[in-house]
Amino acid sequence: MPRRTFLRGVGATVALPFLDAMVPARHGGRVLHAAAMERTRLVCVEEVHGLAGCNNLAATRFLYAPEQTGRGFTLVPDNPLTAFEPYRDYLTVVSNTDARMAEAQSIPEIGADHFRSAAVFLTQSHCKQTVGSDVHAGTSFDQIYAKKFGQDTPLPSMQLCIENLDQAGGCQYNYSCSYTDCISWASPSEPLPSIRDPRVAFEMLFGAGGTAEERARRRQTRSSILDWIAGEVTRVSKEVGAADRQRLDKYMTDVRELERRIEAVEAHNRSGEARELPDAPIGVPDSFHEHMQMMFDLQVLALQTNTTRVISFKTGRDSINRVFPGSGSTQPFHPASHHGNSMDKILEFNKINHYRLGQMAYFLEKMKNTMEGEKSLLDKTLILWGSAMADANIHSHRRCPLILFGKANGLLEGNVHLKAADETPMANMMLTLLHGIGVEDLQSFGNSSGEMSLSAPASTATAGL
Repeated sequence: MPRRTFLRGVGATVALPFLDAMVPARHGGRVLHAAAMERTRLVCVEEVHGLAGCNNLAATRFLYAPEQTGRGFTLVPDNPLTAFEPYRDYLTVVSNTDARMAEAQSIPEIGADHFRSAAVFLTQSHCKQTVGSDVHAGTSFDQIYAKKFGQDTPLPSMQLCIENLDQAGGCQYNYSCSYTDCISWASPSEPLPSIRDPRVAFEMLFGAGGTAEERARRRQTRSSILDWIAGEVTRVSKEVGAADRQRLDKYMTDVRELERRIEAVEAHNRSGEARELPDAPIGVPDSFHEHMQMMFDLQVLALQTNTTRVISFKTGRDSINRVFPGSGSTQPFHPASHHGNSMDKILEFNKINHYRLGQMAYFLEKMKNTMEGEKSLLDKTLILWGSAMADANIHSHRRCPLILFGKANGLLEGNVHLKAADETPMANMMLTLLHGIGVEDLQSFGNSSGEMSLSAPASTATAGL
């Protein structure tokens, strides 16, 4: 069976996950395992406003960077990274790298950090200050990889987001909103829009088959997308072994469960009840937690089926005033980030950080439990989480948070804290990673000045950041 097998129905196309039946026949006296030959998957997740622990005072409490470097590091209870203790073998903490391209380079740019930081994160390039169509940043980390290794998948890349985005016109300080809203750039002048609505992303993955009329007819029946491919599922089930049938059944169950949850959100939002997010699309949950989980489930399905190898995910929008009740804080996000260097207020902002970053644990668990051959998706994926802002209280871009999850097909050892030398560009780590996942001909990236070692040093105590 081909690695990319699709089940097609009226207005539906469903890609299959990896099955034993897809393992190629013997070649040259040895079995070639299809999954082992596949390229590393890449997921880039952006956080806005940095982390409370990147503040100078909070650094003395080790609220982000652990006290020790290397493998022997410990995490204090208030450190948001404690959410990943069960995944230590897949955790690489990078500290002390800078995103200086997000800093002002001229007087008119002063104060506009929130309106260019998102575009800097994955490009590590300074943005041209303009509200016109002549935007200019850089080609982003994810798109460099997608251009080389994403062209043979149905979707070269996917761009997803959580908050409302407005890519039309200008934002503040004479910056185009495309800088604020887009972390993926196909070229320095081509920002890529993101999908916020889980329904739209679901249809992109599973509803692309047939004509627009057929897709509309399928949705109008309110039946599951799986109903339209039931005959194909039965046929494939008869052609594969017992283990593959179990994998196929679990995959179809996961697809249907996600579809059911999307339908439930849409039904609730159509009910007329007051919404927390009245301007959000009908398919967007009011709950941040629920929205994040649905978007993570979509990413797992997309990677599992090899529909795409490259995903970018923007989890917030600079300067939002959203409140996150699940964090235990009643403070709006943006005001909380301007804590005035008060430790009590730093800890309050840290609660929100702990809640937002902690959502990643759900994704890691799903990736770890999704097997592809003898290894999990988490073993085969590089997940890059970070921000181009460090201390939002003073709009600092020095010593930004950067976390790597997964093993990236053996590139990352995991369970290590890597501290860069002072004034190291974050671009150095990104250049190292791009070389490690196959973009070997790239000479530089953004404002890189060289590469950064991924090897674990001997454990040593540090003085915070």
